Formats: sequence, structure tokens, C-alpha cells
Amino acid sequence: MINKLENYKTRYMELQKELADPDIYSDQKRYKQIIKEYNHIEPIALAFDKYVKLEKDLKLAQEALTTEADAEMKEMFKAEIEECKESLEKLNEEIKVLLLPKDENDDKNVIMEIRAGAGGDESSLFGAVLMRMYRRFAEGMGWQVEMMELNETELGGVKEASFLIKGDGAFSKLKYESGVHRVQRVPETESQGRVHTSTATVAVLPEQEDVDIEIDEKDLKIDTYRSSGAGGQHVNTTDSAIRITHLPTGTVVSCQDGRSQIKNREKAYNVLKSKLYDFYKMQSDAEYANTRKTQIGSGDRSERIRTYNYPQGRLTDHRINYTIYNLTAFVDGDIEELLDNLRIADEKEKIASAGN
Repeated sequence: MINKLENYKTRYMELQKELADPDIYSDQKRYKQIIKEYNHIEPIALAFDKYVKLEKDLKLAQEALTTEADAEMKEMFKAEIEECKESLEKLNEEIKVLLLPKDENDDKNVIMEIRAGAGGDESSLFGAVLMRMYRRFAEGMGWQVEMMELNETELGGVKEASFLIKGDGAFSKLKYESGVHRVQRVPETESQGRVHTSTATVAVLPEQEDVDIEIDEKDLKIDTYRSSGAGGQHVNTTDSAIRITHLPTGTVVSCQDGRSQIKNREKAYNVLKSKLYDFYKMQSDAEYANTRKTQIGSGDRSERIRTYNYPQGRLTDHRINYTIYNLTAFVDGDIEELLDNLRIADEKEKIASAGN
């Protein structure tokens, strides 16, 4: 590990020299590459500096203890030794996390899709709750949300929705949300007060604007249609909505957010690239597929990941046995604590796998 840290420190110093060169700004592509690498390496290099200093302090305290005659000073050096050891142990775990292979998609924007599952109208109403929850969380993070497609019901539910969340590290935060979300509550239309169970599925994809995927136009079926809201009420009177079907894979994407057919087509095309990137990567990269089968779950949409129990005010994430009794705040967008716990569980699993 020390050799690896020394290499990172050397590279960090090289990048500092490159960034100090005024000519670097003339090549914006190269500059962005260096900044990206620099931001990734900097916390590792700084942690290594801290590690070296702690080891030096520990060695000095141990040497002083062997030559010190005064009892009070000996106790002071013993305390310093213990403090250094504890700090080194804690820092060692932090460095292990920093050295984990970085998910290349972590810094990307997110495409989220929500679809009503089992449970009829109640599942659609739950879909609306989930969409609002993610939008409130994104707004709290200072991120931008752009609706792509929204198919609502007369009761205000969401049959299906897709939206883009733009923000630094959006995918790193939300990537664990893919799967089946289950709700248990008494529907407003239920006169007997019985608890019903329904589901909605969530899919999370990194936006792949800059990915190089060849898409043959002859493999695409492009339909235009009129954007509509709940109950078939038209958002506008022109056929501006776009649906693109990739025939070889059966992948379908739609965008009806804007009034411009050209802009809707651009957005839909970007979503299609992201979906195809995910599709082909899962097919061809066994290692990528294995990383999805960690403690925090496979990310498969068929996997039940979480239960929202309204009568008990309880939320349970089944992947890490995480339970809270503050459901109201959670569905209002206060989800960061759970997202952090999912990330930590994933990191621990990866560290254990690396050790094995």
C-alpha cells in the first residue's frame, strides 16, 4: 500500500507542476483531464502526507519513551503513542476507501425512471410520492431537475416518469436507488381501513453525453406524437413529443417535456445513448456485472430494496437492514443519511473483496 501511495504522491506533484504552467489553459481538453485526475488524486496524496507525519510522530514518541526517566513524562509519551496508533488505524481505513477503484460514472448526471408496479391506482400514487421525494432531495442539493416524460393519472398518480438530475456527483449519490420500492398504507378510497401493499420500480442511469456509441439510423424507429398530461389533456397542440425505439435491443425512450421537437429529439437521443451504454456494458463486462452484486444489492429492478410502511411510520432498506421511524421526513426528501449508509456498506464490501 505504501508503494502505491508514494506513486500517487509523485503523480500529484507532477500534476501540480503542469497546472502551474500558464500554457496549459490554451488546451482546454487537456486542462480538464488534468483537473479531473488532480481532484481524484489530491485527497489520496494529502492522506499519505498525514500518514507519514503520524508515523514520524509515533516513532519519536516511542524513542523518547525508552530514554525518559521522569514518570509523568513517560505517561505523557504513552498517551501520545496510543493517540498516534488510533489515528493511524483510522487513517488506514480511510486510505483503503480512497484507493478503491473509482466508478467512472460517479461524477455524471443521473437519468431516473419511475414506473408504477403492482397495486393499480395506489402504485401510481406511490410513484408520484417517489418522484416528489427525489426532486425535493435534488433541490436540497442545489441540483437541477429536468422532466423528460410524465404519464399521470386522473388522481394525480404517476404511471411512468423519466427525468434528468444535473449536479456534481449526482450518480454517486443516487446509484443505489435502482430496484423495487414497496409501500404499505391505507388508500384514501379504502372504506374498511385495510392496509394495501403496492410497488413502484426505480431505474437510475448515468447520463452518457460524451460516450462514443455508434447508433445506426436504420436501427431506429422514431415516432412523433402530441404531448399530453393527466386525462389526455394536451400540453400543447403540436406533435412535439418524441419516441425513439432501438430495434435491435427493443430499448424505448421518450421525451415530451419541451415544445420543441428538435430539443425533445436531442434529449431522447442522449437518454438512448445512456441506456445502450448500460445495456452493452452489462452484457460484455463481467466485472461490471459483479460489482452490482454487492451487499447493497444488484441494482436489478426486480429486486425489492425498500419498504415504506405508513401505518407504523417506518422505512426499512432490506439490503443493509436499515430502519428509521421518520417516514414523513424521508419521503419529503430527507434521504441523504440512508444514501451515505448504502455507500459505506458498498465500500466495506469492496474492501473485504479486495482483501480476499
